[in-house]
Amino acid sequence: MGAKLAAVKILILGGTLFVGRHLVEAALQRGHEVTLFNRGREAPALFPEVERLKGDRRGDLAALAGRRWDAAIDTAAYVPSLVARAAHLLAPAVAHYTVISTRSVYAEHARSGEDGPLATLDAAALREAEAIEPEGRSTAYLYGEHYGALKALCERAAESAMPGRVLVIRPGLIVGPYDPTDRFTYWVRRVARGGAVLAPGRPDRTVRALDARDLAAWCVRSIEAGTVGVFNAAGADGVTLASLLDACRPEPLESDARLVWASEAFLVARGVTPWSELPLWVREEDNAFLETGNARAEAAGLTFRSLRETARDTRAWDCTRGGAVLRAGLTAERETALLAELDLAIEAGPAR
Repeated sequence: MGAKLAAVKILILGGTLFVGRHLVEAALQRGHEVTLFNRGREAPALFPEVERLKGDRRGDLAALAGRRWDAAIDTAAYVPSLVARAAHLLAPAVAHYTVISTRSVYAEHARSGEDGPLATLDAAALREAEAIEPEGRSTAYLYGEHYGALKALCERAAESAMPGRVLVIRPGLIVGPYDPTDRFTYWVRRVARGGAVLAPGRPDRTVRALDARDLAAWCVRSIEAGTVGVFNAAGADGVTLASLLDACRPEPLESDARLVWASEAFLVARGVTPWSELPLWVREEDNAFLETGNARAEAAGLTFRSLRETARDTRAWDCTRGGAVLRAGLTAERETALLAELDLAIEAGPAR
């Protein structure tokens, strides 16, 4: 799957935020012709060399009518009815349709091989979710607990419109430059700052983080190969939270960061919010979300760069933002207070 094929005409629904942005770059690097379809609200000056079609999935799809592409990638598949609408319109116009889904589709994270049971929701919840207006980077959070079930229905809607022509990619934790969540960026910035760093839970806890550029490159190669079916997409095996945080140390000068590990019990007792206040930390019973393998994707050509490279490039991108306030992570004051409490807890013993 690594060899570059003849140029492919690719329509990307979205294409200006995080994964979508990397998909455009990967497709262009492979010599493909890209068309973007979106509302034109995010980064309208990005990719001036790319054709842009303006429209709204909830209303105006006229710009897509009468056109043909070899493949389409749906980076904004959140609402089943909207996916169905676009997919049915595009069914005669494209040979291959990719849905960027999520690992959250699974009903049970511990049983989340590609054939595992999927999350569901009732008709009332579906109607309520369908009425929500997506707003770019915050979309996943708008749907709350129904996010995974909605994504599962989006997958089904695409397959119904184009049976046998759909590639479903279910990423887990995606990291790298342009990540709007700042979850990984928090650790890159915090470790670079140095000093005592409050680290959550067990150092040996598995955290499979996938660079968005590796995901995008594999997606484009899969389109070239005509790959269809369902694939989990996670980071490389063998990565622990400790090794991930160590990869965040800047080079060539090593940070003087010293990781101070706090137990789950300590953090929970003090009301620290998993995933947002201390990114990449979830309760032990939920960590299966970050552990599930992706042997099927690797067999189909998914490859990984080093986490140190991902951290370096994320740091370089973050530096261009002029010290922007992060959307995730502890404030310096909150971390200092927790570290002080942790010191007292250690002195008091026995377990922190």
